[in-house]
Amino acid sequence: MNTPQPTVTLDVALAHLDQLTKPPGSLGRLERLAADIAVLQNTLAPSITAPVALVFAADHGAADSGVSAFPKAVTAQMVLNFLGGGAAISVLARSNDFTLKVVDAGVDATFAPHPLLIDAKLGAGTANYLHGPAMTPARVEAGLVSARRLVADCARAGSNTLLLGEMGIGNTASAALLMHGLTDLPLAVCVGRGTGLDDEGLARKTGLLEQALARAPRPDTVPALLARFGGFEIVMLVGALLAAREHRLLVLVDGFTVSVAAAAAMALDPSVRASLVFTHRSAERGHEALLAHLGVTPLLDLGMRLGEGSGAAVALPVVRAALALFGGMATFASAGVSGKI
Repeated sequence: MNTPQPTVTLDVALAHLDQLTKPPGSLGRLERLAADIAVLQNTLAPSITAPVALVFAADHGAADSGVSAFPKAVTAQMVLNFLGGGAAISVLARSNDFTLKVVDAGVDATFAPHPLLIDAKLGAGTANYLHGPAMTPARVEAGLVSARRLVADCARAGSNTLLLGEMGIGNTASAALLMHGLTDLPLAVCVGRGTGLDDEGLARKTGLLEQALARAPRPDTVPALLARFGGFEIVMLVGALLAAREHRLLVLVDGFTVSVAAAAAMALDPSVRASLVFTHRSAERGHEALLAHLGVTPLLDLGMRLGEGSGAAVALPVVRAALALFGGMATFASAGVSGKI
């Protein structure tokens, strides 16, 4: 007869840390990071197993109106770069030992089959939210369902950790509108330079987003907000985050756009927060304010603003180190070391 495993609470995990051969709290934020993951996985031997990076890619109709410094065609070109191994996230996948999967959530291009590519296309990019809703409610629901299925597949294949990233020219504009709707923070706080807009471009982007807000009353539910201003990749990120919680997967959250998706997922299900590690503070204006609104201190602050899941990938070794220390250090008793007097 199997003996039921005791539940690992935060108090239990923190008590375990205090028994290790170190001064209490001397590992700083690594201690709480490891303890939270131990609670999520309900074990005093937490681990990262078969990590998978899901990079959701899609195009945005508003990109044609000047909300980005780059043309919409770059989305498809970068997907090909991911598949060819030349992008930052591709390099990090090789160097940090995780699997990369690129999800075509709605790129305005057709790709040949590829082992790293998942075809989950919801359409050839969203409609332009300057003229009407970005997508229908049915597309939102389809995106959530499709992402849940992808995450369930990852869990069945043995992964307990996801790194979430995105690619989509114009998606920081969409994310800024969503952030404003989710937090009620001023739009000017939410809008940043994205792929590198100059001052004139930033002013144009802000003005266009103000026009989008003025078109109609603000949606009063998260699905309606996603339908009005979202991107296909952002909708699927929300679905992936909800599914990760269902399967008790650890999620390494990347920068601004993925954090906005996390805020939307938490608005739908507050328990999602327990699965998340916010890996870094993006240099994109809006991210710091969003993190503060969520009450989150990210692991790293390196001035990055690339997207693709790159910040999550850079943070992965830090998370691995925290878990290795938590599970691998000797206790005072086992090492014969005297404890604090």
